[in-house]
Amino acid sequence: MSKSLVGEAGAATFRDAQFEPRQSTSRYIADALRAAIVAGSLLPGEPLRQDAIARQFSVSAIPVREAFRQLESEGWVTTEPNRGASVSLQSADEAREIYEIRASLESLAIGLAVDLHTPQTLAHSRALLDAAAHEPDPALYVVRNEQFHMSLYAPVDRPRLMELLGQMHRRGERYLRLKFGVPQFKGQSDNEHEAILAALIARDIESAQMLVARHLLATGELIYQFLTDAQATTQPKLTKKRRALPKQGQG
Repeated sequence: MSKSLVGEAGAATFRDAQFEPRQSTSRYIADALRAAIVAGSLLPGEPLRQDAIARQFSVSAIPVREAFRQLESEGWVTTEPNRGASVSLQSADEAREIYEIRASLESLAIGLAVDLHTPQTLAHSRALLDAAAHEPDPALYVVRNEQFHMSLYAPVDRPRLMELLGQMHRRGERYLRLKFGVPQFKGQSDNEHEAILAALIARDIESAQMLVARHLLATGELIYQFLTDAQATTQPKLTKKRRALPKQGQG
């Protein structure tokens, strides 16, 4: 695994993490691997070599195994007996379901948050929206997008709801990056963010809930279609290769 996986900033963070409890180290490794998957440095189906990762981070195998377990629970990694860990394949059905769940949870959260926002919190959401709208890097856009969405619900005193939202965002990160494969969708998404924030500023609960739910459901459907079309394109090629194998073994 290449050192470019974490970069200089990641390496500095890891040096600090070495002096913290082991759980912090495994969490840092999980975060670095997750970021590499979102950025496309680690591709779906790619093997994750435990020994190589341990050497890169200068740790034993134990925190790496813990990182794998964490990522597996979040849907990022698949572990199979005798084959080890690999980056999970992308699933159209999973992507759509994640966004359906997010639509329900975030509609609830924004309804609870509307009357709790202040001019300061709304200004913060505005700054995060602008940062996301002008972010050309797919990996950084994923971060900016989550920051904006979570800022909409931040005033709500519902820790378990916010925890669930964070989990769904993490599970959806690798799919959100696909929107850059549909250039026109990025602009449409930014416009929908503007409308959601405008409804929040106007204290219009019904519109805010409707807009955020519609925005997330549309994102899920677009990603579902994108992955379904991609699978339909590659499946015939794979089928032809499989049919050719027996012929190559004859004679």
